[in-house]
Amino acid sequence: MKIRYIGHSCFLFTDSAGTAIVTDPYGDIGLDFPMLRADAVTVSHGHYDHCNIGAVGGSPAVFDRAGNYLFRGIRIEAKESFHDDAGGQKRGKNLIFSFVMDGIRICHLGDLGEKLSEDLFERIGSPDVLLLPVGGNYTIGGAEAAEIVRRVSPAVAIPMHYKVKGLKVDVSDEKQFLSCMQAKAERMSEVVLSCGELKKEKKIIIMERS
Repeated sequence: MKIRYIGHSCFLFTDSAGTAIVTDPYGDIGLDFPMLRADAVTVSHGHYDHCNIGAVGGSPAVFDRAGNYLFRGIRIEAKESFHDDAGGQKRGKNLIFSFVMDGIRICHLGDLGEKLSEDLFERIGSPDVLLLPVGGNYTIGGAEAAEIVRRVSPAVAIPMHYKVKGLKVDVSDEKQFLSCMQAKAERMSEVVLSCGELKKEKKIIIMERS
């Protein structure tokens, strides 16, 4: 399975059969959106920096509601959470997406903003690859994100939704998260994973836009 970082909370996942899933395509946030084609798009919530479905070519299937789905042999699960720490009163709801590609369990937390709880950890489950916001303000910040990674213990943790050059969204960078994790991160624009690879040492990957 390949993971390519598009920017913000948007990633392109491609399995060995060629099926492609794009998460949270963004609109006008100061970053160019590349020409992409996908078979499916997941949308964590309806804010402009996460739901620009029209930017993705290929007439993809769209998953933007809570539920359990089967798409081309891929099981996709979307669970409700909150975009803030006030039960959704500030920014509404958010979907946590989980799916399995090439035997690898992936969890994308979207714009998770709610307080950490046992119920939240049950919804996150035990993914091999965890993609989580770390920039704060609109979502959990670096300290909360680090606590999730320590508790969930994924083989690969990939931060997202943080400040990069050109981004017009008011969020912080990834430094607090890395400081709280007390770990160095690998930097790459594309990740290729196999089930065997996941048995090696756990890692944090800072993905760079390609």
